[in-house]
Amino acid sequence: MSAYGKEEVIAFHRGGKVAVSLPKPLKTKDDLCLAYTPGVAHAVKAVAANPKAIYDVTAKPNLVAVVSDGTAILGLGDLGAAASIPVMEGKAVLFKSFGDVDAWPVPLDRCRVGGRSEGKTDPQRVIDAVMAIAPQYGGVNLEDIAAPACFEIEDKLDAALDIPVFHDDQWGTAVIALSGVMNYAKIAGRPLDSLKVVINGAGAAGIRICDMLKAAGVCDVTMCDSKGTIRKDRADLNPFKARHAVDTCAKTLKEAIAGADVFIGVSAANVLSGDDVKSMGAFPAIFAMANPDPEITPEAASAALVGRRFVMVTGRSDYPNQINNVLGFPYLFRGALDARATTINMEMKVAAANALAALAQKPVPDDVKALYPGETLEFGEGYLIPKPFDRRLFTEVSFAVAEAAVRSGVARSALDLAAYRQDLERRNETRQANT
Repeated sequence: MSAYGKEEVIAFHRGGKVAVSLPKPLKTKDDLCLAYTPGVAHAVKAVAANPKAIYDVTAKPNLVAVVSDGTAILGLGDLGAAASIPVMEGKAVLFKSFGDVDAWPVPLDRCRVGGRSEGKTDPQRVIDAVMAIAPQYGGVNLEDIAAPACFEIEDKLDAALDIPVFHDDQWGTAVIALSGVMNYAKIAGRPLDSLKVVINGAGAAGIRICDMLKAAGVCDVTMCDSKGTIRKDRADLNPFKARHAVDTCAKTLKEAIAGADVFIGVSAANVLSGDDVKSMGAFPAIFAMANPDPEITPEAASAALVGRRFVMVTGRSDYPNQINNVLGFPYLFRGALDARATTINMEMKVAAANALAALAQKPVPDDVKALYPGETLEFGEGYLIPKPFDRRLFTEVSFAVAEAAVRSGVARSALDLAAYRQDLERRNETRQANT
């Protein structure tokens, strides 16, 4: 559970966490005439005559909609659109603080019953709502929408809109997890295609982690859900699970994990025992990412693996190697928006993972070390993944994403990549000076 008390948290949230700031405040009569009538008519006519002008005379190029129907809020479940607002406001805060991206919460009610939003997600209703508001935004971040509806919503919006659409619960976790697996492979001296990986949890995050691992070159992946391994002989698989079904004699997680190099958990607390991790390969990597309680605690894994090298990753900030989505989405959108990308494709996601992995291999600045006095921030088993307050993320990951957008042909902006990198560095220095 949170280390912070209820009253402290409520006090912090009182009044909300987002507000409108004005880059061009009204101070004179002329300001008023320029901002609104009669001057605004010129901007209106400019967009009407040339739709591309919207990127010049509105906030669209740096504005992201954070959309949720509240069906899968954090680890709390389906609590409705209104209850999702503190999380969506928090997401907007992270967008601005880390990526200098303006973002705004867009909670979407489902059908209302007795004043409460109830019922399963209607994918088409969400799609229609987002399509209707899209003209204002340069990108859409989908958040806390339950599977499997979230897959259909993202796929259809991504195909229909000419702006990036990104479901962070699917892809954000996957990008960061892939970067950790990449660095585990480097430490182990193994190519990615030699790893045996087991994933427990076949919801939004698990499916997309599997997609990204395979896109990066991992070949041997076995997924498990609450009914056991996802095998080709099962008749109860939805299309998303069926894509990753394998021929295997293993029917349970315990059977599947024997001999595995990497375990990735996006499931439930305490599903792994000490004996399970003992049965893994000689140098195991355990990504136990269930929150707030992992599939196996670092203490239990350490006790089981006495005398053996191993890598431990969780979703918690009180342990080393935290999978934290804030390492991804602010910079994925920063790079995508700057490139005026029409989508965030697989090339851009893998590029982000590669940039994160590469940054973790570099010496950590003293100002970052000072924020984590109890940790040794040197590349190795205890430091596979950069820390969220490493300001180099702004430049390194954003640039990698924009570069991949240009290389893969989805960028509409004719970016001079060398000049863009210099611009990111300048903006980053300005942000640091103003903090």
